[in-house]
Amino acid sequence: MRHHRRILLSTVSSDAHTWNLVYLQMLLEEHGCTVTNLGPCVPDDVLVRAAREEQPDAIVISSVNGHGHIDGARVMRALRRDPGTRHLPAVIGGKLGIGGTADEDHAAALLAAGFDVVFPDSADAAALPEILDGLAAGSAREAVLAGGAR
Repeated sequence: MRHHRRILLSTVSSDAHTWNLVYLQMLLEEHGCTVTNLGPCVPDDVLVRAAREEQPDAIVISSVNGHGHIDGARVMRALRRDPGTRHLPAVIGGKLGIGGTADEDHAAALLAAGFDVVFPDSADAAALPEILDGLAAGSAREAVLAGGAR
C-alpha cells in the first residue's frame, strides 16, 4: 500500500460497536495509511460532510450489528448524490444482515447503491489494504464482492 493514503473510517448510523473500528484502524495504519476514525453511530450527514471536507482516498464503513445492508445503502446513496463525494471509492464490510439471509444476498443491493467493494462477514479483513490499492490503481472502478465474486 502506498504511504500516506488517507482513509475515512466509520460505522453506519445505528452501529455502536468500536472494536471493529480499532482493529481496522490499526490494520490500515500498519499498511501506511492515515486514518480518520469517525467512531460509532455516525449520522449520515456527518459522514457525508466529513468525506466532503477531508476528500479521503477511500471511505471504509464497518458494520457489526447486522444493519449494514439498510444503513449502508442509505448513506452510500447520499454520498453518491453529493457532487463533492460521488467520486470517492467506498468499501463496506462486516455483518450486513440479521434476517438469516446470507450477506452475499445483500451485496448486490449495496453495490447497486454505489459501494465499490462489499466484504461479507465471512471475508478476511486482512485483504482490505490490497483491495484499497486496487481501487486506487484502477482507472475505472469496478464493483467487487470481496472473496472473488464479481
